[in-house]
Amino acid sequence: MATRRTSTKRKQSTTSGILLRYRDKDTAYGVTRKTTSRLAETLGLSETQVVHVALANLARQTLPRYELDDGPLTKEQMDAIDRLQPPGRSKVLKSLF
Repeated sequence: MATRRTSTKRKQSTTSGILLRYRDKDTAYGVTRKTTSRLAETLGLSETQVVHVALANLARQTLPRYELDDGPLTKEQMDAIDRLQPPGRSKVLKSLF
């Protein structure tokens, strides 16, 4: 009798992962596995979710953010920019091109 082989093949992810090495002690630039576990338990998240939350918070604090493009500046906005420029020091350009 031939045995039927069942496959437990996992679906390949299209994104690449990273290797996370925990620190031996908590520092300003790393945490121990114990700290991550405590955070996960406290927040009701998985350890993976804790890492994602931490990275999202770091991104918000560190990376520049830009407002959505609302079109060209209004006359009032341009006048406010003109008023903020010291006289004679620089010339305010109305267009970059």
